[in-house]
Amino acid sequence: MIALKIQNKKLNGEVLVPPSKSDAHRAIICASLSKGKSEIFNVDISKDILSTIEGMRKLGAKINILEDNKYYKLEIEGFKNNNENSEITCRESGSTLRFLIPIALVINNGGKFTGEGKLIERPLGVYYDIFNKMGIKFENRDGKLPLDLKGNLKSGEYCLRGDVSSQFITGLMFALPLIEGDSVIKVTTELQSKGYVNLTIKVLKDFGVEVINKDYKEFIIKGKQKYSGRKYFVEGDYSQSAFWIAGGILGEKIRMKSLSRDSVQGDKIIEEIVKDMNGNIKNIEGDIVVEESKTIGTTIDVSECPDLAPILTVLGAVSEGTTRIINGERLRMKESDRLTSITSELKKLGANIEEGYDNLTIKGVKYLNGGVVDSWNDHRIAMALAIASAKCKEPLILTGWKSVEKSYPKFWEDYRSLGGEAFEWKLGKEL
Repeated sequence: MIALKIQNKKLNGEVLVPPSKSDAHRAIICASLSKGKSEIFNVDISKDILSTIEGMRKLGAKINILEDNKYYKLEIEGFKNNNENSEITCRESGSTLRFLIPIALVINNGGKFTGEGKLIERPLGVYYDIFNKMGIKFENRDGKLPLDLKGNLKSGEYCLRGDVSSQFITGLMFALPLIEGDSVIKVTTELQSKGYVNLTIKVLKDFGVEVINKDYKEFIIKGKQKYSGRKYFVEGDYSQSAFWIAGGILGEKIRMKSLSRDSVQGDKIIEEIVKDMNGNIKNIEGDIVVEESKTIGTTIDVSECPDLAPILTVLGAVSEGTTRIINGERLRMKESDRLTSITSELKKLGANIEEGYDNLTIKGVKYLNGGVVDSWNDHRIAMALAIASAKCKEPLILTGWKSVEKSYPKFWEDYRSLGGEAFEWKLGKEL
């Protein structure tokens, strides 16, 4: 097995934060649903984004991918109904799966959805309940993908719990404006991940579609709305910036560019969390600058920002005092069970972590050990462990390091540009 040997180096320098995956998914979908042509700038073609591009192509959109400086530009021509069932391969992208299911029922009268890895068993019960009420026919394999659908989504009242993935709400928000007749999404419990819903509403508005937010308890959606093509710039990704923010705290100094100060991304909360932990983080001329800091433990509620949990666990592991990660039940249904995977691998490095049902209790240590750790085929676990190497006494050997391609294909390139040393390794021997 080929692994990556990562030396215990402190990171320092300047990095262009990659484009937001969440923003790009939404822009690609809205452009594909639009009349006319759109140009989407600053797109990173990760495996997840490619899944959405290919899915929208299967549904009839024309999408060209063009090189544009470090990242890419998409030229998108909105599609017309093709009324043919299509097979959409979502790979491991939960966003692609949950966003495109309602759209396929409006545009295509259904289709077939397949996936890979843990996506095959990601829960879809929210949609199944809707299908049963509306008479939409569906077949799966003992509750898992592949999923075959046939039928039409109808306007009306949709009641969804707020403590399951907001991806279901977003998927309906894309599809319901296209249907004749008005709809309302009623949230029956406190809505989690409000930032993702805010981002959806913002991108929809940019493409000419209105969703009225009634205090996150109801979302009013008029029918027969029309998406309008436009030029759209994808902003930098706060969930990915979190790795470099932690890298600056555990290293020397990192300056991050391409982050919108007006962003509605929920993971922008990383700035406030780091400040609570006594991290030296500043906003200088629109950039985020983070310097080496002696951080302290705190309690972090990740119900609104689950993707930040792995890197915050790393930060807590080497902070003074106790850090608690709470309300993290949904982390168990990500690319890996992230409560278990990050606990398991950091413990191998000497971290003091106790895992609970939906929480982690972390007692900080001054340094971690080196050694062999695994990504669990999870991009965020791989990147978090890479950042942890700065506090290791010995080199860190990481298996499954290519998993970063799911969301951040240029991660290792950026890591090395900041002074990190990582090279391929096999059976203890450099290649």
